[in-house]
Amino acid sequence: MHDPKLLLLDPADNVLVAIQTLEADDTLTVTGQRVNVPARLTLGHKLAARAIRAGEKILKYRVPIGSATRDIAVGEHVHLHNMKSDYIQTFTLESGQTFSTKHDHH
Repeated sequence: MHDPKLLLLDPADNVLVAIQTLEADDTLTVTGQRVNVPARLTLGHKLAARAIRAGEKILKYRVPIGSATRDIAVGEHVHLHNMKSDYIQTFTLESGQTFSTKHDHH
């Protein structure tokens, strides 16, 4: 059983989607366990519906959207800090860096 603030899009999914803003320190039920929301999360953010192992595919709508970069606990926020996309590269710019779309053609 899951909290009514969370939606399981498909029974095969291992993430739940927030259908409203979750406030820091809200207590939710995720797969029968009580968990605390660590920080404010807005509509559409994902929480682990069950424990997810490092390297395991993240499933949303029964489709893999990425892979866990570390173990993720039940109810933990699933985002770029603990998952990576398997389809697009994720860039992090350090202060002062710029991103260029120019390519050298040889």
